[in-house]
Amino acid sequence: MAMFRSLVASAQQRQHPPAGAPASAPQPPAGPGAGGESSLEAQYSCPICLEVYHRPVAIGSCGHTFCGECLQPCLQVPSPLCPLCRMPFDPKKVDKASNVEKQLSSYKAPCRGCSKKVTLAKMRSHISSCMKVQEQMANCPKFVPVVPTSQPIPSNIPNRSTFVCPYCGARNLDQQELVKHCMENHRNDPNRVVCPICSAMPWGDPSYKSANFLQHLLHRHKFSYDTFVDYNIDEEAAFQAALALSLSEN
Repeated sequence: MAMFRSLVASAQQRQHPPAGAPASAPQPPAGPGAGGESSLEAQYSCPICLEVYHRPVAIGSCGHTFCGECLQPCLQVPSPLCPLCRMPFDPKKVDKASNVEKQLSSYKAPCRGCSKKVTLAKMRSHISSCMKVQEQMANCPKFVPVVPTSQPIPSNIPNRSTFVCPYCGARNLDQQELVKHCMENHRNDPNRVVCPICSAMPWGDPSYKSANFLQHLLHRHKFSYDTFVDYNIDEEAAFQAALALSLSEN
């Protein structure tokens, strides 16, 4: 954990230029007295994966550098934000960080396992085969949850978020997707089926089959029950509460 915090802090200090100064590529330490080779690997590590850059790219607006593969998920959303400073950026203005790649090929740092000096560009492949590093990883303490919850995990709560198509068995359909799926694929199916939405409700009858399931879907399930229904009360109590609310509003 201490190493993780150190790497993140180093990345943030490295990639935030002084106010008014343009962002630039990481600069190597002045020498051992200023951190030297021991901090060189951290200085050229991606803030996302915390490993030495691999095919680095730089965001044009803020200048922050990441592994090309690490930044890819951010480029898939309509309005991407820099993972480090959260500043919006234009995905078309993300360029290959050629200067960083040259520095990765020029500088060497000691392996954190065997202490052998390795070119930063080859550090990843070296670490993956270094027996000392593998031993260190094997001896790392296993993750243990902070404090187990004392609350029992209920196992009998029905799934009211996704449903199975009663015609073909298509799974993981939310309410709107179920309506769309049935309209597109089962519009002319004459079979009587059980409504999976109704049967998941506390008042639902899992044996009742709708004579016209599509019309039932369109008229009965135009809204989500989650918005209006308290599942902890029965149908009669829900009806009385809705009636009282209606009279109070009128």
